[in-house]
Amino acid sequence: MQPIPTTKSPHSFAEFTTQKGARIFRIPIQAFPGFWVYAYLVFVDDLIVLIDTGSGFGDSDKELLAGFEEVRARFGLDIRVEALDYILITHGHIDHIGGLPYLCKRTDALVGIHELDLRNLTNYEERIFVSVRRLREFLIEAGVGDEKCEEIMRVYEVNKALFSSVPVDFTFDAIGMQLENRFEFQHVPGHSAGHVVIRLDDYLFCGDHVLNGISPHQWPERLTMNMGLGHYFDSLDKLDAWAGDNITLTLSGHNEAIENLHDRIMEIKQIHAQRLVRTLEILSTPGTIAEVSSQLFGEVGGYDILLSVEEAGAHVEYLYQRGLLGISNIEEIEQGGVPLLYERMSDAVAEQVRICC
Repeated sequence: MQPIPTTKSPHSFAEFTTQKGARIFRIPIQAFPGFWVYAYLVFVDDLIVLIDTGSGFGDSDKELLAGFEEVRARFGLDIRVEALDYILITHGHIDHIGGLPYLCKRTDALVGIHELDLRNLTNYEERIFVSVRRLREFLIEAGVGDEKCEEIMRVYEVNKALFSSVPVDFTFDAIGMQLENRFEFQHVPGHSAGHVVIRLDDYLFCGDHVLNGISPHQWPERLTMNMGLGHYFDSLDKLDAWAGDNITLTLSGHNEAIENLHDRIMEIKQIHAQRLVRTLEILSTPGTIAEVSSQLFGEVGGYDILLSVEEAGAHVEYLYQRGLLGISNIEEIEQGGVPLLYERMSDAVAEQVRICC
């Protein structure tokens, strides 16, 4: 049979089979205009499991269902939303959770997520209220101008209005980080506080923790606890040891599958090491996070303004936490209304600190 046509995508539908016979179908979904994400439909033993859901924005839900239809048409598997047993969420970001309100109205599948991202689903409105307050404070401290700050906040709040709270049936720690004797979970905070990687036989589902082609976005822990670059580096090391040499393929939330996870982890760590060194160079003279962002990433527009400032903030925070940076305008800050100026420390102890990897 011919596959059911879906929206034209730079990403592709694909089938994978684990060494123990579990069947995995990768479904491409346009989460936002020009921004693609994958959901994974898994058939293992007598279970049907969906990993991540797309964003729920635009035609996202239709494209998810088109993926189900393609599985039926091409492979003769009787898959309907109503037949799902579990929906497993790698992390609580909108492009991975946004399809849940649509799905939860149509299936009795049990929804699971890690404890530290639980409130992203069950108390979403409260979570956004807190996030908006913290983000505005961070942007002011980072030295983002008033006009650009308001532009960022408008974009941030519009995107976050796309979702509403949904119930959760279980959390991964509560079930001992294993499900049905087939799925294992590893907590890898950094990109998200409650991010997990899921192992099924010789395959991993890594969400956004490790990606091909790009380094996953980083936020400062100033915005959300258990995130930040330090947690991310620790999680990369933990994942590298947990996966070992037993993984055939790592399937991510974006971009192509990763064939050599260890090498990709080393590449991502090197990218951040270079950014950390460059940040220290930039702050040889006092500067704001916004100025660091401009020199690291150049001039950007739209939502990329927020992403670049957050990424720069994560690197500045990492260096500040380890004593490599200090704040040079404490007296002005005490008077209020000015951003923080960071400056490289030049004392002997700071010079001994090892940067990342």
